[in-house]
Amino acid sequence: MTSERQHPSRPPGRVPPIGGPEEFGPLLRNRDFQALWTSRFFAGLGKESGEVAYPLLTLLLAGSAAQAGVIGASQVATAMVAAVVGGSLADRVDRRVVLLCCDVGRFLLLSGFAVFLVVGEATPVGVVAVAVCSSALMGVSNPVAMAAVKQLVPASQVADAAAQNQIRFFTTTALGAPLAGFLFGLGRAFPFAAEALTYLVSAGLVLCVRRPMQAPVHDSRERWTLRGAVSGFAVLAKHPILRPMMLWIVVFNVAFTHTGAFLAIIATADAQGATNVEIGLTVSVAGTGGLLGSLTAGAVVRWVRPTTTFLVAAWAAPACGLALTVAPNVLSLGLIVGCVFATVPCVNAVFYGYVAASVTDGYQGRVLGAVMFVSLVSQPVGILGIGIVFDHAGSTWVFLMMALVSGLAALFTLSPVMRDLPRPEDVAVA
Repeated sequence: MTSERQHPSRPPGRVPPIGGPEEFGPLLRNRDFQALWTSRFFAGLGKESGEVAYPLLTLLLAGSAAQAGVIGASQVATAMVAAVVGGSLADRVDRRVVLLCCDVGRFLLLSGFAVFLVVGEATPVGVVAVAVCSSALMGVSNPVAMAAVKQLVPASQVADAAAQNQIRFFTTTALGAPLAGFLFGLGRAFPFAAEALTYLVSAGLVLCVRRPMQAPVHDSRERWTLRGAVSGFAVLAKHPILRPMMLWIVVFNVAFTHTGAFLAIIATADAQGATNVEIGLTVSVAGTGGLLGSLTAGAVVRWVRPTTTFLVAAWAAPACGLALTVAPNVLSLGLIVGCVFATVPCVNAVFYGYVAASVTDGYQGRVLGAVMFVSLVSQPVGILGIGIVFDHAGSTWVFLMMALVSGLAALFTLSPVMRDLPRPEDVAVA
């Protein structure tokens, strides 16, 4: 602890250190955090629009849904590995430099691809290659940006910052798909040119962050080893609060990952003879639940006990799974799934608040990389499981499976630690 923090009666005219308590005001007036948040908003908007543009382009070129599915699977697998790499870099390399390299790299990649689409002829293999490279750079940058939050906000605001990040995630998810569809209608190169532009804006905003994005690096910093690079998994496994939360998140993602839940309600609606407009509206209603939840996450973090937040989210999922089996119409499927998704941003805000507050800066990146890897690894299992069960047994058994799996996940919330969770700011470390 610095002498300025120990002795409030600092001599007149002495400038407080960057990042000291005098420097931090309300979160909305924290220019450095808001610059980073806006930077990640534009990067996320580009990423989400690309999630739609790549399959659309593949369908146009190859006419194969299977090949379009290869892109999604390749992106998830790449992002999982890249998150671990990015987490390790976040704890050893200047985080600002890493973010700039990733944003500029994606800008050059997507700009070149857009030009190629205009003057050349793309192939499905080329589309996969570009999508994978872009996903790798995004996977590296995500834990780096999240690790920087610990240095840009005080411990008392880390949970609020995590809540604001949920707004960014669900807003870009809601805006990315229609934006990509509109731009694709103008021409196949337009979505990728726009995506490149978002990364350029993101890089410019990173340069606007004045504070250091990590704690001072000392000469005694540990030498890079493979064991050290994956040590974030060990921290998660040993952490008394993060371990049971992570177990719940992993099993919950098997039942209610976004893609899997959307697949379940789309397939059910299609089997019931719903029109494309009705299916689109149903999916939109489900997704809106997450956006509404993100807008209330800040208030939930401030006013609701963490234990209550996790209990409500955990036990609402199996209840909604059972409700899906008796849903009276197609639109009600979206409403019920939307209720589950509304709880997710609140849980995420609390969880990432604990990571930022209770993990030292030297391990922030590696722990966040491990969190992202573990969160992603269970999603393909759930998506595949939902598809197989639907094909062989129908929608009722799909929803019963979702209720059963999420019910098993909810059992983790009954542990003594989860029944008496402290607030994130109460477990803060330097």
